[in-house]
Amino acid sequence: MEKIKFAITSKGNQISNTLMQKMKTYLLDFHLEYDENQPDIVVSVGGDGTLLYAFHRYRNRLDKTAFIGVHTGHLGFYADWTPDEIEKLVIAIAKTPYQTVEYPLLEVIIRYTNGGREARYLALNECTVKSVEGSLVMDVEIKGQRFETFRGDGLCVSTPSGSTAYNKSLGGAILHPSLQAIQIAEMASINNRVFRTIGSPLVLPGHHTALLKPVNDADFQITIDHLTLLHKDVKSIQFRVASEKIRFARFRAFPFWQRVRDSFVCDD
Repeated sequence: MEKIKFAITSKGNQISNTLMQKMKTYLLDFHLEYDENQPDIVVSVGGDGTLLYAFHRYRNRLDKTAFIGVHTGHLGFYADWTPDEIEKLVIAIAKTPYQTVEYPLLEVIIRYTNGGREARYLALNECTVKSVEGSLVMDVEIKGQRFETFRGDGLCVSTPSGSTAYNKSLGGAILHPSLQAIQIAEMASINNRVFRTIGSPLVLPGHHTALLKPVNDADFQITIDHLTLLHKDVKSIQFRVASEKIRFARFRAFPFWQRVRDSFVCDD
C-alpha cells in the first residue's frame, strides 16, 4: 500500500503555525509522507480564507487532492475540525479510509477584444465584476439570449458553497452545495423609468451559461475569491459550473444546514 502524501497550509499566526508543526510531526510519526508538490491530502489550518488559498495553490490537481479544514478562529464553512481535536484527526487520517464529498466550482473565462487570447479561472466561492470608474454597464446573456442590460455597482457570481459569503450579504439565496448551479446577485443596481434590471438573484443550473458583455470601453476590477485582478480590453466574461470539482476528505458528518445554523442563527 502506498504511503499517503500530505501537505499542510497555515494562516500564518502563532496558533495556526504551532498546530501545523504539531500535525506534521504526528503524521510523520505515523509514517505518512510530507509532499508539498503532489499531496493526496491538504490540511488547511486557519479559516475559510486559508482554505481558499490552499484551493488555488493546488487547483491543477483537484482530481488527485482532497482537502481538510481545521479552524483556529470562528467555525468555518470549509473548516470542521477544532484545535483540541488534532490528535483525533491525525489518527483518522493515518488509520481510516476517508470518504470524499465534492462541491461544484465556478468557471470564469475572460475573452479580450484583441482576439485569440483568453484567461480561465476557477472560483471556490465567487467572482465579482466592477467597473474601475463609474457604474458597471453590462449586457447580460443567459444561455445565448440577451436577458438585460445591467447598470449598477457590480455583479457577484457565486458557487453554492460560496452562497453563504458575499452573495448572502447582497441578498442572495443560500444554496446547498449538492446543487450543480451558480448564482448571480446584483450590487446596487440602478432601477428607474429609463433603466431596469431583474432586481433579484438568479440561480442557473449546470447546463446554462451566463455571459457579460461590456457596453462601453471600460477597465474592470474582477475578483476570483480573494484574488483581485485588473482587466483591460475585455470583450466578454463567461460563467458556468466548472467541469472540475473540489473534494473534501470526510471522516465524520459535517451537515451543511447545521453549519449555516451555527454561523448565522445559533445563539446558544
